[in-house]
Amino acid sequence: MDLQRDATGIAALADPLRHQLYRFVCSQPEPVSREQAADALDVPHHQAKFHLDRLTAEGLLECDYARLTGRSGPGAGRTAKLYRRADRDISISLPQREYELAGRLMAAAIARSATTGEAVVELLNRLAHEYGETIGASAGGPKGPVGSLDATLSLLRRYGYEPRPQDERTGDIELANCPFHALAQEQTELACNMNHALITGVADSLAPELDARLEPGANRCCVVLRCPARSTG
Repeated sequence: MDLQRDATGIAALADPLRHQLYRFVCSQPEPVSREQAADALDVPHHQAKFHLDRLTAEGLLECDYARLTGRSGPGAGRTAKLYRRADRDISISLPQREYELAGRLMAAAIARSATTGEAVVELLNRLAHEYGETIGASAGGPKGPVGSLDATLSLLRRYGYEPRPQDERTGDIELANCPFHALAQEQTELACNMNHALITGVADSLAPELDARLEPGANRCCVVLRCPARSTG
């Protein structure tokens, strides 16, 4: 997920007229010209062009050129710039959530269960662990205990976990944000076990010395990362 790009795109809709133009374009069955959009909203054509081009630059709209008459050749008229909604999903949440990832893992577990007959929950946790290993392996990072820890925390930050020291004495690390928060509120055991499996997979791949423990707490993720070499207990 490119949060910066999504945030910039959504910020572009803060202008009321730009938002209206975006909604108008999205509501049409066919691409529209700046003249059509301007007339529909009763604004000057140059003003509509400015905002439509801004929406295009931010990735919210796409455009191409065509003759509105549908004819070609001499006398067919000039080509017009036509706008349509961009063919990409845009989403942003603060703090970061990963509900799409949870949905993909669950769908994969259900599909595999239908084929193999294995329990869906067991498959979900296995797939989550494999996913964590995969993204950990792709992240790479420096070797050695310090480097592997830094690489692990960096990757977890990218997925919205917001790691922070829990205990300066032991070096334990808690995760201030749960990317599956709403799901965990309704299906706590399911979401927390999936989450634990995913984080364990990341740690197994990048920093095997870390102990990812399932230790639910208030206002944070249910997993705590323990550094055994520094822990006293």
